Amino acid sequence: MTATPRLHTQQDLRRANLAAVLYAVVDGGPASRARVADRIGLTRTAVSTLVDDLLAAGLLAEAGLGHSGSPGRPGTVLALSDQGPCGLGAAIGVDHLAVCAVDLRGRVRARAAVDSVNRRSRPEPVLERLAGLIDDVTGQLTEAGLRPAGLCVAVPGQVVRDGTRVVQAPNLGWRDVDLAGRLPSGGGPLKVDNEANLGALAELWIGDPVCRTGDVLHVSAEIGIGSAILTDGLLLRGNRGFAGELGHVPVRRRGHACGCGGRGCLEQYAGEEAVLRAIGLDPVRAVADHPGPGGRVGYLAGRAEAGDPDVLRALRGAGTDLGIALTAAANLLDPHVLVLGGALADLAPWLLPAVEAELGRRMGTAPPLVVSRLGADGPLLGAAHAVTRAVLDDPLRTAQPTG
Repeated sequence: MTATPRLHTQQDLRRANLAAVLYAVVDGGPASRARVADRIGLTRTAVSTLVDDLLAAGLLAEAGLGHSGSPGRPGTVLALSDQGPCGLGAAIGVDHLAVCAVDLRGRVRARAAVDSVNRRSRPEPVLERLAGLIDDVTGQLTEAGLRPAGLCVAVPGQVVRDGTRVVQAPNLGWRDVDLAGRLPSGGGPLKVDNEANLGALAELWIGDPVCRTGDVLHVSAEIGIGSAILTDGLLLRGNRGFAGELGHVPVRRRGHACGCGGRGCLEQYAGEEAVLRAIGLDPVRAVADHPGPGGRVGYLAGRAEAGDPDVLRALRGAGTDLGIALTAAANLLDPHVLVLGGALADLAPWLLPAVEAELGRRMGTAPPLVVSRLGADGPLLGAAHAVTRAVLDDPLRTAQPTG
């Protein structure tokens, strides 16, 4: 879903028409030229010319013959190309790095991830390791006939609106770090955004259909807790681009000190590290001391599944505090749905009862709460899809239309 552009020139009109053809295939599935023309309300002659440009640019591909339901010869079916431009997405976590490539059809075509202790590490070595992963993934794309159209990076912190500078990422210990020129983007533009924003956009584009209309509050958590607000398919960013810092909403008046400089912040009581501390574990050593699939969250889920009373008690407490913060957010924003994403999604069976009980007690009739199907992969997938969406929104950046 894209905002309606203001058309000032013939080039603007052509860009909009090219994008309309692509989105007709994205939203409605593969179709003939005639069916695409019907979907977007242009003449078949105009659509045929646009399609030729998109085929030449490698954005569309012909996928055999299909029946349109009208009399006459079957038309050639058009589909988004599985070669040509693709989106590179990267995620910087406190204890991991990940990169993936997504083609225009939305399929993950290459992926790489490593454990990486990024907390309180200088940005330079972290970005060098991430650049190595990006090179690894980019190398896999050549054989598949794909080329990066740009790079988008998800970070657990505040990012300058429409910029590449991380203002602060408390859980990394980063302040005023500009990623411009530090990572290979395949010759395309570099984008940097907050991980919760990209997780919410992933829900909008490839997640639960309930996120595609109305107002949605998406809560994403790993070590920190962030949120993002979607209003009729558009991301609410705020004046500086910092909207959605739910993890730094205070839930205790005289609470624990937080990396943001405040006290009593939600993430000190409901983030995964808070749960680990509540059961007597050092969050930094938890994975090394208790290795297993899924890292810290996998470890907590395993103990909860086994009925460990300490873990269950800690998750109930985290759910209660999360419910308090969500009540405040829901009363302020009045969303039609709440989405639990990120690492919290894997702990949902044990968090949700306390969250829903708190929402019900404080609100009476609370918005429905759904669990993300994308889970911890949401921000990474959202980053990669942000690049492919930019290609779909502005095909002239890739296409060289004739006439």
